[in-house]
This record gives sequence, C-alpha cells and structure tokens, in this order.
Amino acid sequence: MGDVNVPNRPRQPVVKLGIVVPVLNDAGALARLMPQLRPLLQRGARLVVVDGGSGDDERLHCQSLVVAAGGAWVTATRGRAQQMNAGAAVLLADSSVTALWFLHADSGLPHKADTSIHDALDPYFWGRFDVRIEGQSRWLPIVARMMNWRSRLSGIATGDQGLFMRRAVFEGLGGFASIALMEDIEISRRLKQVGRPACLREPLTTSGRRWDEHGALHTIALMWVMRWRYWWGASPDALRRRYYQHQDTELGHPCEPLPPQSPQRSPLNMEIR
Repeated sequence: MGDVNVPNRPRQPVVKLGIVVPVLNDAGALARLMPQLRPLLQRGARLVVVDGGSGDDERLHCQSLVVAAGGAWVTATRGRAQQMNAGAAVLLADSSVTALWFLHADSGLPHKADTSIHDALDPYFWGRFDVRIEGQSRWLPIVARMMNWRSRLSGIATGDQGLFMRRAVFEGLGGFASIALMEDIEISRRLKQVGRPACLREPLTTSGRRWDEHGALHTIALMWVMRWRYWWGASPDALRRRYYQHQDTELGHPCEPLPPQSPQRSPLNMEIR
C-alpha cells in the first residue's frame, strides 16, 4: 500500500528539492554523507545543515564540509524538531523550493534519490524510503524489514526512513511539533490526514550502532515500549528521560537537558494544490 512503481510518462515540472540535515557533533557521519549529496546539489537541490550546539572543533570541521559542497550552515536550539524546523524556514524563504527532505546525518543514499522523490511526489503528497540498517547484529536485517512492513501497514514513518513532502503540506501542517522525542511519529500522524505515504523500496542505509552497542533485542523491546507509551498519551519529555536512562547518547553524543518544549501542534485545515 503506497508503494511507488513509476510508469513511463511525460516528465512533470522538476521538483526543486530542499534538504534539511540536523547535526550534533556529527563530523564523521557528515564527512560520509556530503559526497553523496554533491550530485543532488549539482542537479539543483538546496542543502541546509542545522547545528544544535556542536563543540568548536566539530562545528568548524562540519561547517567547512557543508560550505565546500555548496550547502548552507545554520545554528538552532538543540533538538531534532527545532533544528529541522529552522532548516525548513531557511529553505522556504526560497520560493523556488517545492519539496522538503529531512535526512539524518548517518544516512546512506540510494542512487538518484532526488529523482525518486520527484517521481513519488506525483501524485503523492509525502513519503519515505525503505531503510536498511548497517551493523554487526544478525537481527538488523529483520529489524529493517519489520520497520518497513510496519510503515507500509500503518502509514507511519520514522526519521531514519528519510521523510519527504511537498512544500505546501509542510507549511499547512505548521512544521514539526516542538517535542523532545517522537517528532517523526507525531508529524506522520498528521500527514496521514492529508494522504497515504509513498513508500519507496530503494533503501536508505542508517547506522546500527545503537543496536550493536545496547543489544538488538533490548533496543527493539525498548523502542516498542516507547511507542506504545506514546500512543497511550505519555509525554515526549517523559519518554525522552526514560529512553536516555538506557541509551546515553542522542544524535550520537552525550545527552544534556533540552530547553522547555512547546505543546504538540494540532492538524490544520488546509487545501493542497
């Protein structure tokens, strides 16, 4: 459901893609990602990397990588939701940007991912990629298959799957809710009110480090418990505290208190053209 098989047809007007990558001390991951993003930038995509407070050495190195590739570097309040909203605001100041793609720094891209997004956004309003998890545990291929299957069944996507959407959809929803955790799940719930997602079978790769470090079965169980509690109304702040009792890193680095979070947004009435 929602899978995209693109038929041969006349090309539609080209999507001008804006890519947002939130980072926090992610120099190593960004160094691997930037060569993959260069061809997309050469084909007209725009890139904004949003730093949430990296250390000076990491920040300067990451900034130089981004600027050298033709991207923009901005800073924002720490937290994926706030960072992604800040990056989107920069891109939406350019009226030619017609679609947004939210990408984690530790992602590996499928071939011509921008073309896949272009094709998917005609006729879908939003979508995501399948995910493949790179790591040592033999459980990781099973975890990835379950993630992809669950996403197809539920219409809910995670940040590791590289959420993308039309500009008008993001603007109509008012962006990501400024919550400490589960911002990807929360916006997916609102996006489902616009339409089912395009589920692209080309996989993004993502790091399996947290599964390897904390144990695959333990991490799977923890994530299911967290999602179950979220669906039953637990606050994202409480979930974040629980999560980091078990995993001492966020975006790959020591967890520090986030600033106060504002309430979740409600879906807005909107007309998508």
